[in-house]
Amino acid sequence: MTDPVIEAEGLGLRYRRRGGAWALKDCTFTLPAGRVVAVVGPNGAGKTTLLALAARLLRPTEGRIETPTRDRLAYVAQDKPLYGQLTVAETLELGRRLNPDRWDPAAAERVLAAAPPAPDARVRSLSGGRRSRLALALALGKRPDVLLLDEPMADLDPLARRELMGALMADAAERGTTVVMSSHILTELEGACDHLLLVQDGRIRLTGAIDDLLSAHTLLSGPVADLAPHTVVESRTTGRQLTALIRRQGPVEGPWETRDPSLEDLLLAHLRAPRPREGASA
Repeated sequence: MTDPVIEAEGLGLRYRRRGGAWALKDCTFTLPAGRVVAVVGPNGAGKTTLLALAARLLRPTEGRIETPTRDRLAYVAQDKPLYGQLTVAETLELGRRLNPDRWDPAAAERVLAAAPPAPDARVRSLSGGRRSRLALALALGKRPDVLLLDEPMADLDPLARRELMGALMADAAERGTTVVMSSHILTELEGACDHLLLVQDGRIRLTGAIDDLLSAHTLLSGPVADLAPHTVVESRTTGRQLTALIRRQGPVEGPWETRDPSLEDLLLAHLRAPRPREGASA
């Protein structure tokens, strides 16, 4: 079994403001090394907070999260906080100076190659897409063991997203880099990620290898009937017809039409499912 590269137990973070509300609460999970992890959930679920905790930029209010040391981590925040007054060349030189033992200029240049900005262009003058490329170039140039990405490609057009996703996946496969990436684009994640972390209301609702999660679930439709002993994640009834996503507890028997769920089917069903009671397991 692959050793975990990120491990959290009872992890929680509470806002000092906002009436002391919890951004994350009672989160326990492990992420294996070498995986490409999709962090998924609705807006405000706690995804950004979780990545910031993993990047060691925030301290938890309770519980713990174990991650590699900062020199082995790279983090690209959603707002891409680069120094606007620096040029592209100066930004890359800063990356080299901050990471003298790990810096790989070729890895950084590969990210910029498809739409190379002028080396003397000021960062503040770059489009959102080119700023995103530059931030990703800095992250990959560091040659991290763990790459944390918060909505990294939101500013890119579909063709650029596909090209950059390919570069990220090739780098991860070549070096065994663990990539932990949040995104709202489910089709983008489905083709690239092999591990899932579903966050909702500040809690972990579902986690595990995507293939294992998909194989454990079945979509079925048929007459309204008792689905025991299977665990019903979500069900909808139209007249006498029932459609449900179940987590199987043995063979599916009965007058059902069944099919394997897609990742989108799985995620949407778990997000629409009734919330566990406070104090219940996430």
